[in-house]
Amino acid sequence: MHSSLPGKAAEVRVLLLSLIDGLPEGSVLPPERELSARWSVARMTLRRAVDELVIEELLIRRHGSGTYTARPKVAKWLGMMGFSENIRRRGMQPGSKMLEFRRRKAERAVARRLRIPFGDPVLTFTRLRLADDLPMVVERTTLPSSYVPGLEADDLGGSLYELLTDRYGIELVSGTSKLEPVLPDAKTAEWLDIPATQPCLALHGVSFDRRERVFEYTSGVYRGDRYAFTAELRMTPTVRADAKGL
Repeated sequence: MHSSLPGKAAEVRVLLLSLIDGLPEGSVLPPERELSARWSVARMTLRRAVDELVIEELLIRRHGSGTYTARPKVAKWLGMMGFSENIRRRGMQPGSKMLEFRRRKAERAVARRLRIPFGDPVLTFTRLRLADDLPMVVERTTLPSSYVPGLEADDLGGSLYELLTDRYGIELVSGTSKLEPVLPDAKTAEWLDIPATQPCLALHGVSFDRRERVFEYTSGVYRGDRYAFTAELRMTPTVRADAKGL
């Protein structure tokens, strides 16, 4: 993220980032007066730099206690990018742990979402997705069994999208998503190693392949303390009132 701070404060921000990089997560920063003296800057200038890093969630202020280092949230684009690729782009190592894997017949709600006949066989699996061994997401995926013959739980230790391309020649090209805040149920909270009172983000979506089939339905619960979602917004051109009918 580019800094919007003016000259001296921007220099102090660089010094703060260097300091943060050398401290473990959750470490308290030295007092402002000590840092001001160390770097020969006014406390107001130092505070502006600290304020920006608090906004970026690299620092956390605790009233009456001090300012602490924090692990930055993973920025996830609301687009066609799998978990593994997104985590690698952040310089971390992705991982997966299979929690549930089963074959069943599609109930009516599932059949409607996947646009397949009621009772067709589907695969449903739930995975705990990890970044540098830290639990990040509980992700549940349902897809028609006929699209992925022979797929087993042991095949799903990495990226599903890479597997689809390499083994089945399937490429997902579009999708729709819905994002909402939620509290995790007891089992999800246990998997994510968080209290059940901690807010999370739930992302529900369907993906389409090049044959315009609904290929999968997914529902993921993301840790609210570790994720921030980003979307690109564009203005939709409007039609002038006097141009109507022309």
